[in-house]
Amino acid sequence: QLQLVESGGGLVQPGGSLRLSCAASGFTLDDYHIGWFRQATGKEREVISCISGAGPSYADSVKDGFTISRDNTKNTVYLQMNSLKPEDTGIYYCAAVRRSRLLRCVLNDRYIYWGQGTQVTVSS
Repeated sequence: QLQLVESGGGLVQPGGSLRLSCAASGFTLDDYHIGWFRQATGKEREVISCISGAGPSYADSVKDGFTISRDNTKNTVYLQMNSLKPEDTGIYYCAAVRRSRLLRCVLNDRYIYWGQGTQVTVSS
């Protein structure tokens, strides 16, 4: 019943921008922490950002140009990606874990519910 669906990926030139969406159903965002992850071909999955009611966090690799946000009325989390580089290429996933909105989210892999992913390709 709990479901996450990513969208907004595509092909973009270096320096371009994309906005990814993570639409949640079957649960209320305010009761969960949401993380964004990415995985390049042949590499380990890495956590790049997360958000809770206490605010957002970012990995060092994406501090410049990436912004996570949440719209509780739409039950959707967004990842705005600016100044994209080829090394940002990969499959991007959102994931959720039930945690208090009063706690800051943690940049780890301990998220339970996952979306299907959306492909981001940064290339000339």
